[in-house]
Amino acid sequence: MTTTPDLVLWVVLPYACLAVFVVGHYWRYRYDKFGWTTLSSQLYESRLLRWGSPLFHFGILAVLLGHVMGLGIPKSWTEAVGVSEGVYHVLAVGVGAVAGFCTLVGMAILIYRRRTVGPVFSATTRMDKVMYLALAVVILLGIANTVGGNIIDHYDYREGLSVWFRGIFRLDLHPEIMAGAPFTFQAHAVTAFLLFALWPFTRLVHVFSAPIGYLWRPYVPYRSREDRLGQRRGGRGWERVGENRRR
Repeated sequence: MTTTPDLVLWVVLPYACLAVFVVGHYWRYRYDKFGWTTLSSQLYESRLLRWGSPLFHFGILAVLLGHVMGLGIPKSWTEAVGVSEGVYHVLAVGVGAVAGFCTLVGMAILIYRRRTVGPVFSATTRMDKVMYLALAVVILLGIANTVGGNIIDHYDYREGLSVWFRGIFRLDLHPEIMAGAPFTFQAHAVTAFLLFALWPFTRLVHVFSAPIGYLWRPYVPYRSREDRLGQRRGGRGWERVGENRRR
């Protein structure tokens, strides 16, 4: 039997967070176009950024692709193309654990950089702190589920959580499925949707403004200023002022 808390957590909350996600992005783009940016701090420090940023971004991209495959593609589809359940779980644990670890290490470097580099810390907003906290909780719970759900508890999320997740987009949710899921999977789902609700009000909006046009933009030529034959080389500004005074 489905209880009221289950309906709130597994029916009302997902749709409410997705509504805030969509409407919030529209509002942000409509009224805060100049704030639609990553607020880049590369000019302040680049050594730590050079390590932390690729680890975080490529790691989170791999995590996202893994979620698309694990939650969006039914088990019957992967089995139909020859990927057995055993092979899938080996890939899920191996690739998922490595991607999650890289994401976590990259975010730790970025947080350390933001806390220890003065100008970067001064440019850190309250929403940045909330965003990092939410991301850390979601990533840690995801790693716990990857290891625990596949090795320790053997919870088959493709028969549980994935069915519930796909039902969100078919308007056919089954809250009783999530009510019977392990606590870490429940917490991961709740915090992930809360992160979606927080998304439009943080610098994460830059995900939807990748400069794709740069791929086709023509090169801008730069030429050095070469002295012509017989032309007198111009001196520095103060030297030219002194010459004019002597004249």
